Amino acid sequence: MSEQHDAAAPAGSAKVYDHRAILAALPHRYPMLLVDRVVEVSEDQIHAIKAVSFNEEFFQGHFPGRPIMPGVLQIEALAQAAGILAIESLGLAGSGKLVYFMAIEEAKFRAPVEPGVLLHLEAGFVQKRSRVCKFWGKASVDGKVTCEVQFTAMIADS
Repeated sequence: MSEQHDAAAPAGSAKVYDHRAILAALPHRYPMLLVDRVVEVSEDQIHAIKAVSFNEEFFQGHFPGRPIMPGVLQIEALAQAAGILAIESLGLAGSGKLVYFMAIEEAKFRAPVEPGVLLHLEAGFVQKRSRVCKFWGKASVDGKVTCEVQFTAMIADS
């Protein structure tokens, strides 16, 4: 990725993505782009961040008076982070390939995510193949796990 910024990391080590690199890696756009920054991505793992703002459209109806980020959107954010991991790890940048959800397994929601927090997104490979990958994912706020999940994705032409 030409937009990657890894000046602080030695050659061959973890990389950091800013918003330009994320936009180049993922086809998602507002309001469905749920990764704001990639703190670190290595061969088998990623740590990204979603800044959860009160201005998010879903807070208008989920729930009035007690805004909580929907669990399915936490899973989507983890899947987007895993998509960046797959693109980086499998060398898919510029290939015209997309990463599509196939299955969600063992989803557990541990704590609510409210506006004004940084949602940390960690994901890694459980199984890595050229066309189908299985991932683990964990979302957290201030070190407290909010969501854990395993999911499978397919690598296919866009």
